[in-house]
Amino acid sequence: MLEVAAERPPVTVITGFLGSGKTTLLNRLLREPALSRAAVIINELGEIALDHLLVATPGENMVLLENGCICCTVRGDLVETLGDLHAKRSDGTLPSFDRVLIETTGIADPVPIVQSVVTDDVLARLYRLDGVVTLVDAVNGGGQLDDHVEAVKQAALADRLLITKSDLAAPDACEALAARLARINPGAETHEVLHGAIAPEALFGAALSDPGARAHEVERWLAAQAYSHAECAHGDGAHDAAHPHDHEIRAYCVFHDKPVTAAGLVTWLNLIAGLRGANLLRVKGLLNVEGRPVAVHAVQTLLHEPVTLEQWPDAERRSRLVFITRNLERAELERTLAALELDAGGSARSGTFDAEAYARFARVAGNFR
Repeated sequence: MLEVAAERPPVTVITGFLGSGKTTLLNRLLREPALSRAAVIINELGEIALDHLLVATPGENMVLLENGCICCTVRGDLVETLGDLHAKRSDGTLPSFDRVLIETTGIADPVPIVQSVVTDDVLARLYRLDGVVTLVDAVNGGGQLDDHVEAVKQAALADRLLITKSDLAAPDACEALAARLARINPGAETHEVLHGAIAPEALFGAALSDPGARAHEVERWLAAQAYSHAECAHGDGAHDAAHPHDHEIRAYCVFHDKPVTAAGLVTWLNLIAGLRGANLLRVKGLLNVEGRPVAVHAVQTLLHEPVTLEQWPDAERRSRLVFITRNLERAELERTLAALELDAGGSARSGTFDAEAYARFARVAGNFR
């Protein structure tokens, strides 16, 4: 059995629609001393200005830069590429790297990449997911959000949103775009970036793999006021007419007053992922599980392992869940919360089956249509 690597390099996915500035950002990042031990997976080596930085070519699709960065292209399968990187690092063909950046194509859905890193049995032991960074062009981003639901989805899935080319757009256009992105994804940290210039540390540490590592990240996820505002904004008919894809994406925060059971948490997570996973772009939350703070995170059908925090990030003890969904109403999700207080009818201690408990669970599931 493959053991979990002692130090799993964090993986950051960089996405954004065509022309959003991903290549410019990567060109700047590759020159940062802080990323001198990073591995960067890109679509085409020719897209990045590397010629004056090359020092070696340890593989057909890999190059080594003078500052220590490793660049490679995906050949076939991302899982294979990440596995190859690890193997070459282990046998000394490549120097050790402490971070991985993955650039997606302009129209790519980042979810399959996230799923590959987290759910593949081998990769999950070698790497840990750090977060998703999405770039949005201030000049063309609004039109792309209007015309392509993929662009809206990229924004909705982001942990960090970078608004690029703001120097080429009118100030009111930048403000409108920032407000629109805040409605789509209120929990994301947003930065304006010119010519790819941003401190690397601003891009990383979204705490997806270890929410307890950065308490302020958990607090930002749970900004209920921001999510409530976003939901109200999405209900504006004029807004929906102007931005036809935005109304499909909704962001909101729901609460559950009673402590939940551990069995109920597992039941509920599987319920929402199994019945509405395709409509759940992101779920993040902090639940009171038998008195303990437990952070949960899901991307569509991908359920991250719940993490028990060392302490509560604030005085609030209610369970709080933030959702970014597509074509899924808040009321549907609220009807499922009763599952947090029950299991599907089985008793882990006695090994017995409780028909009445299962009937209660079935009623909850039946409301989720």
